[in-house]
Amino acid sequence: MGGGHVMRCLTLARALSAEGVECAFVESRAAISVLRRFGWPPQTLLAVAQDEDLSGLVAYGARFAELFDPDIVVIDHYRAAEREEAALRTRSRRIVAIDDLADRRHACDLLVDPGFGRRAEDYEGLAPEGCPTLVGPDYALVRPDFAAARPRALSRRARHGPVRRALVALGLTDVGGVTARVVESLAPGLQDFRLDVVLSGSAPSLDAVSVLAGRDRRIRLHVDTSEMASLTADADVAVGAGGSSVWERACVGLPSLCLVLAENQAAMARSLAEAGACIAVDARAPDFEAELAKAWRRLLDDADLRWSLSRRSSELCDGRGAERVADAILGLL
Repeated sequence: MGGGHVMRCLTLARALSAEGVECAFVESRAAISVLRRFGWPPQTLLAVAQDEDLSGLVAYGARFAELFDPDIVVIDHYRAAEREEAALRTRSRRIVAIDDLADRRHACDLLVDPGFGRRAEDYEGLAPEGCPTLVGPDYALVRPDFAAARPRALSRRARHGPVRRALVALGLTDVGGVTARVVESLAPGLQDFRLDVVLSGSAPSLDAVSVLAGRDRRIRLHVDTSEMASLTADADVAVGAGGSSVWERACVGLPSLCLVLAENQAAMARSLAEAGACIAVDARAPDFEAELAKAWRRLLDDADLRWSLSRRSSELCDGRGAERVADAILGLL
């Protein structure tokens, strides 16, 4: 459904591979470049469904499963539910569902929902009776390089230094060219610090941000970067998306404006803001640019606020969720 889903599945696959598990992907064509760009080995199985819709993916996955014969199938798709999960089950095969919404019935053997504020009771009547349910940021599927950068980042933030670097990273899909809108809004008020902007090579904002970076030495553009963990750890403030990258920023305690880019991000962004872990800004609002500028100014001017956001967000996620989920999956066997 988006680049963040691909990345968290890749993170889980790597955690399982570290335990000796052979993993394969069944993906849509849109996911190929993401998987290859972030290091899924060419010699490792990657089955590409020609039909992009959910029914086509499931049908292709079922045919591929006859050849690969997996012990476990992991499904991460907002529209996948009981029927699709049952279609991939056999008598000995286990099903793992990754969900964020708690809005549909599942036919799985393990359910993972890393959302902030999520409770196991939210899946009563939606998950099969007796199905283990792993909920909350302890199970966020964050790449291990963020956990590795965590001690250094938190130690530096505890020194309450000034803002010297900022990060804008709004997801691989750059919904509606939102990155260009954000950079254009922030550029006039930039002080003498560096603004790192992360985009994919296919992002709608790429041309516009390239022009801005060419005009302003403070703006550094990173395209298809593999250095996301270090960019996030080294930043002092950020503007980020409200999806799974929330947990990457939280892991390294990065004080952030969290942009709501889609309805499925709104509830968690509000909850995180109410808990003092971020400042939420709705990118769909008619006065978005004005609200963004006001929140940005507040973040830059208030060192105590930055420290509070850093401390609270870092308490929520330690970056070890993929290990915990992998252990639970292996427990199914």
